[in-house]
Amino acid sequence: MATRDTHERSHEIPPKASIRLGPSLDEEVFGEAFNGQVVGRFIKYVATYKMLLWVAISAVLVFTISSIAIPLIVKDVFDGALKDGFEDKEKLVTMVIIFLVAVGFNFVSNYLQELIVGRVAERILIDMRRAMYEHLQRVSLSFMDKTEIGKLMSRLQGDVAALQEFLQTAVFAIGDFVLLIGIIGAMIWLDWRLGLMTLAVLPTLFIIRVIWLPYARRSFLRARVTSSIVSGALAENINGIRAVQGLSREYVNYDLFDIRATDNLNAANRASKFGVMMLPIVDTLTGAAMAIIVIVGGFFVLGGTIEVGVMVAFVLFVQRFFDPIRALTMHYNVLQRAMASGERIFEVIDVHIDIEDKPDAVDLEEIDGSIKFDDVTFGYLPNQPILKNINFEVKPGETVALVGPTGSGKTSTTALVHRFYDIWEGSVKVGGHDVRDVTQDSLGKHVSMVLQEPFLFSGTIFENIIYNKADATREDVVAAAQAVGAHEFIMKLPDGYDTSLEQRGGNLSLGQRQLLSFARAIVADAKILVLDEATASIDSYTEMLIQQALQRLMEGRTGMVIAHRLATIRGADRIIVLQDGEIIEQGNHDELMELGGLYSRLYSMNYASFDDIPDELIAQATQAADGTST
Repeated sequence: MATRDTHERSHEIPPKASIRLGPSLDEEVFGEAFNGQVVGRFIKYVATYKMLLWVAISAVLVFTISSIAIPLIVKDVFDGALKDGFEDKEKLVTMVIIFLVAVGFNFVSNYLQELIVGRVAERILIDMRRAMYEHLQRVSLSFMDKTEIGKLMSRLQGDVAALQEFLQTAVFAIGDFVLLIGIIGAMIWLDWRLGLMTLAVLPTLFIIRVIWLPYARRSFLRARVTSSIVSGALAENINGIRAVQGLSREYVNYDLFDIRATDNLNAANRASKFGVMMLPIVDTLTGAAMAIIVIVGGFFVLGGTIEVGVMVAFVLFVQRFFDPIRALTMHYNVLQRAMASGERIFEVIDVHIDIEDKPDAVDLEEIDGSIKFDDVTFGYLPNQPILKNINFEVKPGETVALVGPTGSGKTSTTALVHRFYDIWEGSVKVGGHDVRDVTQDSLGKHVSMVLQEPFLFSGTIFENIIYNKADATREDVVAAAQAVGAHEFIMKLPDGYDTSLEQRGGNLSLGQRQLLSFARAIVADAKILVLDEATASIDSYTEMLIQQALQRLMEGRTGMVIAHRLATIRGADRIIVLQDGEIIEQGNHDELMELGGLYSRLYSMNYASFDDIPDELIAQATQAADGTST
């Protein structure tokens, strides 16, 4: 028995490749400091919550004003105490009340800004993920064929989170900037000499920042790249754990992973070093500024040039002066990351949808199940057609099998029936309507597909079977499962039809998962049923049971079948033989065998056969299909 070429579809669909959705942004950490286009589109999401944001901004301004007011109030308290010892009790009480009010405003405004900004950021985060998810549900398969899923997930998760971080810090950045200007203004107003001395440390901080930034960027980028490599290696080994253990590659893979992990550790340590470097520098400059104020201010106080209260206020202002500087430095980095992430996100949202409904597309209520290919030419890459001038018609209720060598265009033919792709030339008609003239939703209701690799979703067996028809009853589900021979193994599970499936149905065998996908297609009750190598993962006996059941289920339905084991399609009304994207033979099994062409040669190679199955098993299968035996 010949083995199936595992690269069956490699000639029919474009290879998986990382497509560039933008100018080399896949691993870019920092973008422009300000990108008007990204900010403009981002504001559209923010505008929905503008009232809450105005409240948050007001709270930020109140927090800033109260933060500046507190040192000034303390100054008046000191000056009053030194002048008259606060003999005026009413004045003392008034100052204490003013101080407590300022502290209260500071606390409440800080709490409100944190609470509101956090909630708004989470809502915008959800809105953007919904927008990306909705768009990705509608993008054409030609895009998904060429895109690495991991990078799409990165954009859905990491890049949206970067924008969330930007929103959370953007409002605070406004407050930090206002606070910085307010502190500078207050210090200059109190004493311009001490104010200028405090500002004298800023050029040093600026020079250090300019030198530090390029090294920090490179280290952050290196850490991200190595982290992606480690994540990729980890995911690959987990997904391929059977092959790893089967080939005894555990120790080799561990050594390779250890090299990548060590590289990531070194890169992360270097990035961490640069990340924390600015903090002690700012603290050192804060101490230097404080020393200048204490020493020089002390001489001014002794000389009677300034009052002690001014000196105390300056000490408090210097302690707060470098906080917004440190914060604004981090805000700048966040802003740069947000610009790069924003470009990547909007590139996904802007992905062109090749397959779209026409404005006047017809919503098909009922169809007769006919399929017609009229001079169809189609391919995935320019000037490389997969199908060439294909002409055939499937009558309502007829079952047609597609046969041919690897890369002959079988899968592409069935994909065009569902309009996963648009053809280059000719027309594909379903129910007498060109698939380009009908809505995709209605087309999907009339065309049901069962693929070679069954995909089950998280949830129960029952939920998976009704996936395409949520209003199906339990009786419908049980009848479908019985028809394909799945009912027996389902009832042996702990919770029967309510058994929860692990990821991709991992707690079921491959054959059992395929049986559930068959039941799902039956419950969908589509007029056209497409089976693309759907029985390749099922043992011969189970396949025989399914074939017997499908003979009854195909009544009144149109079927298109691709089968590797040619014996399973002997009963098809018509067999179409494809080679190099062209139809070279048509007819039923007996006619094609008499013709002695490609089909006869393929069949003679014994791809699959029921000939060796005992007669009693065939009889049992027939009885099961007729409902006379379990």
